[in-house]
Amino acid sequence: MKNKLFLAALTSTIAFGCATAAKVEMSEKAAARLAEFEPTGKTRSCMSLTTIRSIDALDESHFLVEAAGGDYYLNKVSGRCSGAGRAGNRLQYTVTTGQLCRNEIITVVDNSQGFTVGSCGLGDYEELQEKPTE
Repeated sequence: MKNKLFLAALTSTIAFGCATAAKVEMSEKAAARLAEFEPTGKTRSCMSLTTIRSIDALDESHFLVEAAGGDYYLNKVSGRCSGAGRAGNRLQYTVTTGQLCRNEIITVVDNSQGFTVGSCGLGDYEELQEKPTE
């Protein structure tokens, strides 16, 4: 009987793991902002902190990174960064190499209370190109 219960629990865990690994949908806010850009097909795994001007959390899974020179990158984080797109929250990170790289952990902090509300790992930086204005 124990083996059957264990197997049922294991099967539930595997099914749950598969469901959470499904592709994360983009919010309407993120889609609207990203409609201004086209992907170039180029990616990079790290960005120098001196070139990063801002990181805008479009939603809990998509960050728009503005770099020096007016370059833009999309970073699709692994999983969800709970609270990242909420007003009043800030993104926080600690690095030792002077670069912000894939798999670095980003923490979401509530500015009013100062406590952590979420965290996630960064993905690759996908280079974007602004669409020409018509």
